[in-house]
Amino acid sequence: MRRLRALEPLAWVGPAIVLIALVVLWPVIEMIRSSFLEISRLGVERGYNGFANYDKLFAEKDFADIMVRSVIWVVAVVVLTVLISLALAQLFNQRFPLRKLARWALIAPWAASVLMTAIIFKWMLDPEVGVINQIRLKLGLIDAMGGASADQLGDAASAMPWLIFVAVFVSVPFTTYALLAGLATIPADVYEAATMDGAGRLRTYWSITLPLLRPALTVAALINVMNVFNSFPIIWAMTHGQPGYSTSTSTILMYILKGSDIGESAAMSVVNFAMVIVLTVIFLRVSRWNKEVA
Repeated sequence: MRRLRALEPLAWVGPAIVLIALVVLWPVIEMIRSSFLEISRLGVERGYNGFANYDKLFAEKDFADIMVRSVIWVVAVVVLTVLISLALAQLFNQRFPLRKLARWALIAPWAASVLMTAIIFKWMLDPEVGVINQIRLKLGLIDAMGGASADQLGDAASAMPWLIFVAVFVSVPFTTYALLAGLATIPADVYEAATMDGAGRLRTYWSITLPLLRPALTVAALINVMNVFNSFPIIWAMTHGQPGYSTSTSTILMYILKGSDIGESAAMSVVNFAMVIVLTVIFLRVSRWNKEVA
C-alpha cells in the first residue's frame, strides 16, 4: 500500500511527462539523429553520414555572416522591444482617460497573425503602389530615398531595419503586458516610503521599480530571445532572406537547405538549438536572474 501511495503522484504528472517526451524530447532526438544521416530530397534515409553534413554546412560561404546576422537580429529586436515596452508599461500603468481602450489597441499587433502582419508591411513597402511609397511621394522624399522605383526590401541596407521594425512591432504587445503584470505586483507602500524619503521619480524608478520588475523583465526578455531567434514568418514573407543571403538568419538558412539537403538542414537545426541554449545561458548570466533583489 505504501508503494502504491508513493506512485500516486505519477497519475497526475505522468501524462505531462509523456506529452513532453513526445512533443519535445523525441523531435530533438530525431533532429540530432538526422543530422548524422544521408537523406535524399524525398526523405529516404541512405545510411550513416558521419560529420559530413556539418562539414558541408560549415563550408557554406555565407554561413559565418548568417550566424553573426542572427545574433545581431536577436539583440537588436530584443533590446528595442524591451526598451519600448518598459516605456509603454509605465505609461499604461498610469490612470488616464480611455486607458482601457488604449490597452486593447495595444493587443492588436499581438492578436493578429505574424505572417499576415509581415505580408501587410510588405504590401505597404511595395515600390510602386505601397502606401509608404505614396507617403514618401507626398512628402517629397522620393529622390532622397532612391527614386519612385526604389525597393526598400530589395536592398539589405534598408531591408534589415524594416525587418527589425516589424519584429519589434509584433513583440512589443506581449512584452508590455508581461511588464504591466510585473508592475501590478509592486506594493504601493514601497512607493509611499520612497516619497517620504524624498526620492524623485527617476530615482524611484531606477532604485525601486526596475529591481522589483526584474523577474517579469527576465521572463519577458528570455521568451523574446527564443522567439526572435527562431522567427521565420517575418523574414520569409517579406524578403525570403534575399537578396542573396543578405537578410537570412540561421532559421531561414535551415529552411532553404531543406529543399536541397535534408541532412545538412538537420545539422543547421542542431546548430540553431545549440545557439538558443548558448544565448539563453548568456542572457541568464548577464541578467543575474537567480540573485535576490537587495
